[in-house]
Amino acid sequence: MAQETVDLTTDQRLSASMVTLFALACGLSAANLYYAQPVLSSISKSFHTNSSGVGLVVTFAQIGYALGLAFVVPLGDVLARRRLVPGVLMLTCASLLVCAFAPGASVLIAISLFVGLGSVAAQILVPMAASLSAPSERGRVVGTVMSGLLLGILLARTISGVIAQLSSWRTVYIVAAALALALAVVLSRRLPAEQARPHVRYVTLLADTVRYFTSEKLLRQRALLGGLSFGAFSVLWTTLAFLLSGAPFHYNDLTIGLFGLVGAAGALCANFAGRWADRRWTKSTTLVFAALIAISFLPLWWGRHSIAMVIVGILVLDVGVQGVQVTNQSLIYRLAPHARSRINSAYMVCYFVGGALGSWIGSLIYQHDHWTGVCVLGAALGTAITTCALIDALSKTPHPNPSGS
Repeated sequence: MAQETVDLTTDQRLSASMVTLFALACGLSAANLYYAQPVLSSISKSFHTNSSGVGLVVTFAQIGYALGLAFVVPLGDVLARRRLVPGVLMLTCASLLVCAFAPGASVLIAISLFVGLGSVAAQILVPMAASLSAPSERGRVVGTVMSGLLLGILLARTISGVIAQLSSWRTVYIVAAALALALAVVLSRRLPAEQARPHVRYVTLLADTVRYFTSEKLLRQRALLGGLSFGAFSVLWTTLAFLLSGAPFHYNDLTIGLFGLVGAAGALCANFAGRWADRRWTKSTTLVFAALIAISFLPLWWGRHSIAMVIVGILVLDVGVQGVQVTNQSLIYRLAPHARSRINSAYMVCYFVGGALGSWIGSLIYQHDHWTGVCVLGAALGTAITTCALIDALSKTPHPNPSGS
């Protein structure tokens, strides 16, 4: 096998300001995947297409993200991330501009694939932050950075709704492109410099990613949990705009976007999940967060006639999904410190494949079975996650401790 890549960095501790920059950068990068969700109804009307058709905008973005995770993120183990990340963001910027002026739904859907592909900058930055942090505080750092990422995902909906209400859905993409460009410039100047690392052929990088997935049982288990949880998350957020824009609510883009603020509260649990992971409470916390995902779809189902129940369900779901995600990543980064980008690539491909399938199946089910069908699907996914977490909690196989670098 080819020589392993060693992550040699100039500083093994991250300052508070640098952690904040990582969190902000991850949030802005991931947000590009979700600006479309609260304005899907407006896009549908603009192009005269149905909910399942326009839902492909989100699905293709997530497919592109999965492709980026598989073929771009592993490069973070061998290339200077100070250059790689801004380059990826420039691709995102160009793709967003094309979306802003798309003449039809087919073009918007197709280019959304490249928006997703370029948005993997966040998943290059997360393992970089983990590598730069001390082992004893890695869970906390990952939790903080993941808080920024989730806030970006959720607040993207609020920002999108506000902009669309004041202007149009096309302006949303223009603003997103400007933010991606600004972020590329800042990161090219502020990301820590890295020492030269041993050369590894690109084909070897990809092969290593597959090897880690097939050889590490914990990685496969956590990838399954992540894919199922993000599938449940996407089932809700891809269809929520259709529920809220119809009877009995009839909300506009601005109001729908504000629901991202409700979900953003779930990001507050990320630091707690990270600290619990540092204390080796990973099995019990996973089970609790998984149960929250399953339970959340009961108030969401009641919410078809009550906006208060919708809010409760969103909050519970996002706390559960964020808690599972932070715990998962805190664990998998302990497996191979020299190959965190490859480990993250394998994990996140499964994560976003789950999300893409959730978006696609959720939009199809909404078209035929409406909100009840969506909630049944989400509850089924939540039950599957809880079952997997329970089996793991009852097993005697210990999780790796956080002391390794």
